[in-house]
Amino acid sequence: MLKVDSLVLYVKDIDESYTFYSRVFEEEGRYLSPTFVAFPLDIPVALKQIDTASSKPDTSGGGTELSFKVNETSALMRIYEQWKSKGVSFLQEPTELCFGDTFVAIDPDFHRIRVSKLNIE
Repeated sequence: MLKVDSLVLYVKDIDESYTFYSRVFEEEGRYLSPTFVAFPLDIPVALKQIDTASSKPDTSGGGTELSFKVNETSALMRIYEQWKSKGVSFLQEPTELCFGDTFVAIDPDFHRIRVSKLNIE
């Protein structure tokens, strides 16, 4: 059986993305090379500078969504306010949808970061 090792986001500027995700995750990433950084989350999230990829991806940012869930709406709002105070941009402000409360932030490469308090399990 396969086990997920990491989710890799291709980014234009590794240092800019490192700074962004260090602020958002409140976690220091680890440079595994000058163009590759890993953040130790439940599923490790890694950043790879796109112009140095050995097999160039055909896509650019915006085609990926990281999705995180929280147990309480108050936690969702706390995260939203923290990220907002750090200058994070949002595609969707906190709102109630059919599956629960949610918001969507974007990183410097327009990858989506969704946080949700699900009404369904």
